[in-house]
Amino acid sequence: MSEIAGQTGLRAGATAVVNESYSFACMRCGHGWEQSYEIEHHTDAAGHEFVLYVADGKVVPSPLSKPECHNCDSHVVRIMRPGRVASARDAAHRPRPVPPPAGPVEAPTAGAEAAATAAQEQREPHHWHLSDLLHPFQRKAS
Repeated sequence: MSEIAGQTGLRAGATAVVNESYSFACMRCGHGWEQSYEIEHHTDAAGHEFVLYVADGKVVPSPLSKPECHNCDSHVVRIMRPGRVASARDAAHRPRPVPPPAGPVEAPTAGAEAAATAAQEQREPHHWHLSDLLHPFQRKAS
């Protein structure tokens, strides 16, 4: 496939063309990008089927085989469904509402604090931490 890399336009003889898009995120530097591909299905002279990935009019290697970060050339890249990078960028640039100013604060009583803690535990599931699991094994100071 390396001898045809760099060709532009759709190749003759494609039996089917499928469009697919992917989001990519580099786990080394954090760079994210999205790319759309035209996947051309072909049959060679021996009757074997093969596909060509075309991006921006050029034949490229399959993005699923060994993706490479465009920023740092790392091969530790996560492949996701399309739109993930764009939605993360949109969320990062979306203005956040400013909460109203806080009013006076009253100190809770011991009974109210215990009731609030119990109500909080009923609403949210407990997130376990390693220290929670090791607590029964800890030595008590004498």
